[in-house]
Amino acid sequence: MNVIKSFLSKKFVLMILGLVVIGGGYFWYASVKSAKVPLQYLSETASKGTLTVMVSGTGQVASDNQIDIKSEGSGKATKVAIKVGQTVKEGDLLVQLDAKDALKAVRDAQINLTSARLSLDKTKQAADASSLLTAQNSLDSAKTNLEKLKLSQTTDYQKAQEAKQKAQDDLVKAYDDAYTAVANTFLNLPTIITKLNDVLFSEEISKSVNSSNAGQWNTNFLIDNSYADDQSGVRLVVNKAEVDYRLARTEYDKNFADYKNSSRSMDTSAIENLLAQTLGTTKAMSQSAKSSSNMFDAWSDYRSLRSASIFTQVTTYKTSLTTYIGQINSSISSLSTSQSTLQSDKDTITNSDRDLFSMDHNNPLDLAASEQAIKQQEASLLKLQAGADKLDIQSQELAVSQRLNALNDARQTLANYTVKAPFDGIIAALSVKVGDTVSQGTAVAILVTQKQIATISLNEVDVAKIALGDKVTLTFDAIDGLNITGEVAEIDTIGTVTQGVVSYNVKISFDTQDERVKPGMSVSANVITEVKTDVLLVPNAAVQSDNNGSYIQILDNGQPKAVTVVVGIANDTSTEIISGVAEGDKVITQTIDLNQKTTTATTQRSGTSLLGGFGGGGGAMRGATGGR
Repeated sequence: MNVIKSFLSKKFVLMILGLVVIGGGYFWYASVKSAKVPLQYLSETASKGTLTVMVSGTGQVASDNQIDIKSEGSGKATKVAIKVGQTVKEGDLLVQLDAKDALKAVRDAQINLTSARLSLDKTKQAADASSLLTAQNSLDSAKTNLEKLKLSQTTDYQKAQEAKQKAQDDLVKAYDDAYTAVANTFLNLPTIITKLNDVLFSEEISKSVNSSNAGQWNTNFLIDNSYADDQSGVRLVVNKAEVDYRLARTEYDKNFADYKNSSRSMDTSAIENLLAQTLGTTKAMSQSAKSSSNMFDAWSDYRSLRSASIFTQVTTYKTSLTTYIGQINSSISSLSTSQSTLQSDKDTITNSDRDLFSMDHNNPLDLAASEQAIKQQEASLLKLQAGADKLDIQSQELAVSQRLNALNDARQTLANYTVKAPFDGIIAALSVKVGDTVSQGTAVAILVTQKQIATISLNEVDVAKIALGDKVTLTFDAIDGLNITGEVAEIDTIGTVTQGVVSYNVKISFDTQDERVKPGMSVSANVITEVKTDVLLVPNAAVQSDNNGSYIQILDNGQPKAVTVVVGIANDTSTEIISGVAEGDKVITQTIDLNQKTTTATTQRSGTSLLGGFGGGGGAMRGATGGR
């Protein structure tokens, strides 16, 4: 029994140990299985080289060797150097067009290139002592201007407040002076309005004459003591005087009642109203006095024309009216001055309020602008002390590259004004003479040559990329290993439409002759449209784009880092980088995720590949990499 118990005990222990081992192994496997493998990146080194851009097409070897010589420029023919039947050599001048504008464009492009190179040299140069001193002086001046601005703002604000306070004090006095002017006016108005009534409606004239008509109003007496032919004229001026007096009397009665109920301590608007009312009354009384004076003047004139005497009382009235008019006009002047003073003081207060409001709003802005100017001057000084900025240099280098391209384009345009023989041959026809206007694409002559010629077809997109004289490499289906160079000799001006597709025939002359090449043979042609040497190149897969432009991801300490780049030309495999990446940088072309068994193109910020298609998603590339 002891042996059995011992055996069973050992077996139990072994089972426990086995379970522990199995469990530990399972958890170890699970942890290894769940551990994520870091992303891996495939990269290539950015390096300098030659970039060739080509357009490809197919066609046949031509059965005839006749070429239309077409002008690449347009203008008036100034020289025709050939005639029909003449033998010409490659490069001989055929037709010269007027190229004044093209020459000017070349000169301008040369000047622009020189200016860009000077700017680049200036950017690269370290700041001299004079520039540093100027920058320091500008900074000191900006700081001084800030202190002056603070002082002037404080002074101007105080002056505006003082001007407002003075205007408020002046306005208080102006209201008091205005009431005084009204009170002074009413010292005379009661007497004058009474006298104006007596002038018209008393009986003093009739009594002074002591005639049988004594007891008549003055106005009626004047009418009655006018000759019959004059009475209608006298009646008109009498009526005018009576109407003007009644108007003045109505205004006076209301004004006088308001004045009696007024006081110097009433509110300012009431004083203004009383002032305006009194001014209106005095003007009405002035008109009344003037009308009465006109009435006596007219009556006296009629009497004088009849050699009749002028009543003494009339003369007395005329003298009195002159005095009344003077007193009234003096009151009008005083009242008007008070009114103007009130308005002027109120305008001054309004303007002071406006000035203070403007200062409250603008002063902080002006201070902020002045402080910003100091920061800008400090930044300029620091920039000069630090030397040329890398981005500024790259920008200037890009400008030089652009100006150089513009110069090359201008020179090419200038060359288009000279039509030369593309190869040896005989002039079979001539279609232009001196003075004719030649359009671009016009055939100026027909050249028959001994060279072999191939005709290929290009679509409308590709044909727009080539030009006469472009170099071409030719291969032949029937002759293995044969490569012949040539150049574009003729491009159709009008295309051919087949099933909605437009194509253009292009003739290519061979540089060398090979007797194995026969008319009608199939030929493949690569037209070289652009070649750049010693340029920085990266694979197309490395270049990405988004809304902010083009960028490339480079490996920085083993981690991807996006950098913005300026790209140039590209072919099927490589892209020119003008700025943003340096020679020797490792550019990422693929991202490999072993956890998902997928391979993607370079990680994108958010956008599409520069050469088309969507990037950044692992699934998009699975078909090319074999899937899972």
